[in-house]
Amino acid sequence: QVHLVESGGGLVQAGGSLRLSCAASGRTFSTYDMGWFRQAPGKEREFVARISGTGGTTIYADSVKGRFTISRDNAKNTVYLQMNSLKPEDTAVYYCAKTMYAITTAPRRFDSWGQGTQVTVSS
Repeated sequence: QVHLVESGGGLVQAGGSLRLSCAASGRTFSTYDMGWFRQAPGKEREFVARISGTGGTTIYADSVKGRFTISRDNAKNTVYLQMNSLKPEDTAVYYCAKTMYAITTAPRRFDSWGQGTQVTVSS
């Protein structure tokens, strides 16, 4: 059983930056891909980014491409989401999760969801 804990959220002005972290328990972190998702009030959970186990492959949602960067440090069992040029529409609770499925961005293919961290971008 993998336990994921997100951190790094907060309140930031539009145009600002935040870096989210997701720390994982266990000794098999490098064997699975990781993803970031977000959920705004009244909306469905949506895909943000994912990264392969080695960190060599990344996929981004069109809405964050060029502004967000996902990375991982397998020695620290941690995945990061660097968020730049933040917009009010990025306001949401951000979650990390793991998957054994390649390519997919569907939330149902991810598991071991963390508790989430709130990101609020003011205009």
